[in-house]
Amino acid sequence: MATTALNGDPVNTNGDLPAIGSQAPDFHLTNVDLKDVSLAEFAGKKKLLNIVPSLDTPVCATSTQKFNEEAKGRDDVAVLIISADLPFAQGRFCTGEKLDNVIPLSMMRSRNFAKDYGVLIQDSPLAGITARAVIVIDENDKVVYAQLVPEITEEPDYEGALGAL
Repeated sequence: MATTALNGDPVNTNGDLPAIGSQAPDFHLTNVDLKDVSLAEFAGKKKLLNIVPSLDTPVCATSTQKFNEEAKGRDDVAVLIISADLPFAQGRFCTGEKLDNVIPLSMMRSRNFAKDYGVLIQDSPLAGITARAVIVIDENDKVVYAQLVPEITEEPDYEGALGAL
């Protein structure tokens, strides 16, 4: 179990982020077309997983916008925005913000992704959704960077994540 915080109050997750150098766990998430997507869909690419509680919050929106901007022209990278939001809401957000360099994915059918990646919040008002985290996976599906953001209301370490790409 790992600990983050929500407005200074401790928040526990179900486990730890995948270890640097480990094989990234496979996942099955839902895209905006309601199709299941797995890690294999991004084979041969580097993957930046921006894991957020909900795109309907200012910090989640900001991190998604920043990673979208950084992904421009990076055909070798898939930037995945993963949240508990429904695909419809994710699609509206990305369309409304003109974000076309990120791929929103929803946990609507299962919380297994959050469990397998150690980001499922176990307590606090946010129990059942994800903590804020960024994980970078290389083109061979090895974890090369992992950050559980220490305070859910704060932005991730962009430089660290982007440097890992």
